[in-house]
Amino acid sequence: MTREELASMIDHTLLKPQAPAADIENLCRETAEYGFASACVNSLWVPAAVAALEEASPFEGPRPGVCSVVGFPLGASLSVADEARAAVEAGAEELDMVIPLGLLKSNDITGVSRIISSVVRAAFGNPVKVIIETCYLTPGEKVLACQLAVDGGAKWVKTSTGFGPGGATVEDVALMKATVGSSAGVKASGGIRDLTTALAMIDAGAGRLGCSSSVNIVRSLDD
Repeated sequence: MTREELASMIDHTLLKPQAPAADIENLCRETAEYGFASACVNSLWVPAAVAALEEASPFEGPRPGVCSVVGFPLGASLSVADEARAAVEAGAEELDMVIPLGLLKSNDITGVSRIISSVVRAAFGNPVKVIIETCYLTPGEKVLACQLAVDGGAKWVKTSTGFGPGGATVEDVALMKATVGSSAGVKASGGIRDLTTALAMIDAGAGRLGCSSSVNIVRSLDD
């Protein structure tokens, strides 16, 4: 795998609530420089990220996209579809939503499905990744969450927010990929800080990675 191929599989991520505008701009410069799949930010920062990527991107070739998290990090928002719609209208090209964990734990299948579908509709055709937050789920709930995400129209399932007590594991990525098959991609996120871990996630079936240590990871490929 080349540095460019690996970079194209990474959503370069900054979701710390205290991150200032200068850090968002730097994230976008790095996204453009290294050719990451997207700059992944909180919805508040979508307009700034779009502008920063336009400024930082070369004239030749497509500019990297902006990925916005919604309903983040708890999955307990009453208005996640409204946030999704606003993020897309502001320029987000991908959305990472947190599954409503409380409804899933209550076995409210209808409620979970309704919220996923509402975000997919609000995305206006842009890809939606459903964060199932594996650290809180049993194996059976992980499978169910993936199935509901695919049934609701999501294009990806994602392991973690990075804000819970656990992040991506090889075992969870493999389980999620076995569940969704070719119907959706799997994004591994949370705790991926080095090249060895990143490649292990890809080997397990991840087609996208969410990383804040993205630059160090891709640079390590040439060491």
